[in-house]
Amino acid sequence: MHLESLFSRLNSYLAQNRRAWDERVERRAWHTQAAADEDFQNPLAALDECGWLGGNVRGRRVLCLAAGGGKHGPLFAAAGADVTIVDLSPAMLEQDRRVAVARSLKVRTVETSMDNLSMLPVAGFDLVIQPVSTCYVPDLGAVYRQVARVTALGGLYISQHKQPASLQAQSLPASNGGYTVTQPYREGSALPAVTDGLQHREAGTAEFLHCWSELLGGLCRSGFVIEDLVEPSHGNPQAETGTFDYRCNYLPPFVTLKARRTAEDRPEPRLWTG
Repeated sequence: MHLESLFSRLNSYLAQNRRAWDERVERRAWHTQAAADEDFQNPLAALDECGWLGGNVRGRRVLCLAAGGGKHGPLFAAAGADVTIVDLSPAMLEQDRRVAVARSLKVRTVETSMDNLSMLPVAGFDLVIQPVSTCYVPDLGAVYRQVARVTALGGLYISQHKQPASLQAQSLPASNGGYTVTQPYREGSALPAVTDGLQHREAGTAEFLHCWSELLGGLCRSGFVIEDLVEPSHGNPQAETGTFDYRCNYLPPFVTLKARRTAEDRPEPRLWTG
């Protein structure tokens, strides 16, 4: 009965997030816009702000994970990569197919959750790209294990995640201009629903907080070595109080990780208690 209840809750989260992102596409909300015409003039420049891809992805097997929407997949295809796009939202995947047809590009689309890649081949990809999305699943380790399974040895996994402190704090500033932490720091804890996410949360979705021990340590234990970490800059000291850019001066919302598949899975470590 416990397992049945667990699966029921997981299916509920998946259904909620699928529905929410389909609705966001209909509203043309943030992160549902297809790549602009100018992005296709130099696709890698639009995709590789950190300079981690070596300037050439031609012929590489690329998995765009939880990355529907008509941006990442079509741009990688335009750069010459062999592209597979996975997303939970059929509306997001439809945007990829529409852009690909309009630009005579070839992409494969797969509708599934990021923590179930069983239909994809073992070691089938040289590069896995995942924009901010792991907040939509309660078990980050399951995602990392699936990515490890489909990534070839030596392959890269470039992923973006919501920073835990940003998810712990309130959306709007306190009277002193700072932000009050109200959410406990527990791995996989469900976050309270929001009606206005202020761009660091998506209204209508089910979201979960992931601790650094799982974001970084879990990645290493899944057989990856972290090669770099970047916090994208969104803060603006001149921003109006209460806006997203103002909040980012206090709480960086995202982190970008570069990791390489170099080893087999490692066991969970024993907790150090001091």
